[in-house]
Amino acid sequence: MARHTFRCPLRWADMDAYGHVNNVAFLRYLEEARIDFMFRVTPGQEDVSFSGGVVVARHEIDYLRPLVHRHEPVTVETWVADITAASTTVKYEVKDEGTLYARASTVIVPYNLAKQRPRRITAEEKAFLERYLDDGAVVA
Repeated sequence: MARHTFRCPLRWADMDAYGHVNNVAFLRYLEEARIDFMFRVTPGQEDVSFSGGVVVARHEIDYLRPLVHRHEPVTVETWVADITAASTTVKYEVKDEGTLYARASTVIVPYNLAKQRPRRITAEEKAFLERYLDDGAVVA
């Protein structure tokens, strides 16, 4: 299984009164990693861009360790755990060398912005997502 790796910078404003990165900032880190993963144009994959849009249907985050501000970026690894005709579950690990700070998942739904409604995953999008599919996942 391939994983997409995103190096996410920490911002001073991400810290809360307890001196660690606030839980809301983790959602931003996941969003940045997901956008880098899904909307980047890869060589030979110009037709796979999810440019019609996607909406988030669900988030789950397990906070495992406090993350404090530092100048080094944190690593967010992203992969696909589930693909159905109309949704995908993206999994994440927020970590650095030797420390896992959070595990998370997001269910996303492709969206047709012009028609203002959900749409099906295209064959090209499915093929792209399958490259990052978890080894134990089932594709519907």
